[in-house]
Formats: sequence, C-alpha cells, structure tokens
Amino acid sequence: MSDDELAAFRRSIDKVDAELVRLLAERFRITHDIGVYKAANDLPPVDLPRQHEQVDGLRRLALAEGLDPDFCERFVHFVMDEVIRNHKRIAEAASEFTIEQETL
Repeated sequence: MSDDELAAFRRSIDKVDAELVRLLAERFRITHDIGVYKAANDLPPVDLPRQHEQVDGLRRLALAEGLDPDFCERFVHFVMDEVIRNHKRIAEAASEFTIEQETL
C-alpha cells in the first residue's frame, strides 16, 4: 500500500466519522424533543420495552452488516444512557418550572 492509498483511506474514515457525529447530533435533537414530550405528559424517562426492542433490532442489523452485535449493543447502550440522563434533566427542569408556576 502506498502513502497515497493510506491517505485516501484516512480521508474516507474522516468523512465517515464526521457523518457519525452529524447523525448523533440529529439523534440527540430528536430525543430532546421526545424528552420534552415525556416531561409534558408525565411519562417516565425510560421505556424499557422500547429499549429492548430497539437493541434487539440493532443487534440483528449488526449481524446482517457483519459487525459484532455485542460491540453494537454496548455502543447503543452508551448512547441510550446519555439520552436517559438528558430526559431526566428535562423532567427535573419541567418539574421545577411547574412548582414555580404553582407558587405564583
């Protein structure tokens, strides 16, 4: 492999990494809206049946794509854990706002 080939591979990796970041940002914008919806409708920050369904589907996709499903599951849980933390923060902020409104 020449230096030019290696550089081309690395540019491709850089493009994929940038797209992953853009996709994560989009995912977090959507999950933020979900967190606001859940807080407004008094829903819990975690939906375990949905979470299990999503993980199972992504494990199947990982297998179909030739990826290690355990690695993909760890990655998905890492992302989901951050989403849940964000949902809890949104719910707490909504609760504080409601308490302040009630005391006015």
